[in-house]
Amino acid sequence: MAILTDPKQSRGRATRRRLLNAAVECLAEYGWAGSTAAVVAERAGVSRGALQHHFPTREDLFTSAVEHMAEQRSAALRAVVENAAPVLGPARRYLVVTELVDLYTGPLFRAALHLWVAAATEEHLRPRVVELEARIGREAHRMAVELLHANEKEPGVRETVQGLLDMARGLGLASLLTDDGARRRRVVEQWMAILDDVL
Repeated sequence: MAILTDPKQSRGRATRRRLLNAAVECLAEYGWAGSTAAVVAERAGVSRGALQHHFPTREDLFTSAVEHMAEQRSAALRAVVENAAPVLGPARRYLVVTELVDLYTGPLFRAALHLWVAAATEEHLRPRVVELEARIGREAHRMAVELLHANEKEPGVRETVQGLLDMARGLGLASLLTDDGARRRRVVEQWMAILDDVL
């Protein structure tokens, strides 16, 4: 028996996706101050009314957008690693580490950073961003442990995995102003040596 899809619901989901993608792009390009509802609606090709129907407040829009993109990047990371399933040992760890670093050096990280900076001075935004980042951070840690086949019962493993994520975030900050590719490769290679020892 065929399942009928409601065209109105499909259009609504498509509009929501366009708005979320546009919000992350605008946040990454223009920062918090420059990413108004009008700018996002124009980028998404929808009316202000359609934006407000899906996201009643600016905070709803941008926290949802960062969460949506984090979920997409996590799914993409998992797919890359799963497609390389036969790869084991140091080669697998290298793939996981480089993909995690890429996660923290792209437009999503830039957008999230603008959201963090806004939350530091806007009291009404801070609790939502703190809760969102805690959730994303827990998921990133859990996924890194799983993809690295790390055993957190072993001494130092949990801290090493968290250090890897903190290092990736730091590389993301360093790459905001300059192309830091050569330095990033050297740091990743050093972390690979640490992971090989610990794992």
